[in-house]
Amino acid sequence: QVQLVESGGGLVQTGDSLKLSCAASGGTISTYFMSWFRQAPGKEREFVARIRWSDSSTYYADSLKGRFTISRDDVGNTVYLQMNSLKPGDTAVYFCAATELMTIVPRLYDYWGQGTQVSVSS
Repeated sequence: QVQLVESGGGLVQTGDSLKLSCAASGGTISTYFMSWFRQAPGKEREFVARIRWSDSSTYYADSLKGRFTISRDDVGNTVYLQMNSLKPGDTAVYFCAATELMTIVPRLYDYWGQGTQVSVSS
């Protein structure tokens, strides 16, 4: 059983940067794909970025490519999401999730964190 705990959210201004962390524990994640999703009030959960733990290959939502960067740290079993040039439209709860499938479909993810709030003021 894998546990995921996100941290790093907060209130920032337009144009600021923020780095989210997702610490994984309780299981082996070497075969997993780790992803970030976000969900704004009244909207569906949206895929943000994915990293394959075994080779660090990445995949991004087209609309966020270039502003957001996903990475991982072997030592701490942690996945990061570096977010630059933040906009009010980035305001959402950001979730970390894990799956053994190469997918961006939320229902196919096995493990989820509790989420961390990111709010961007104009």
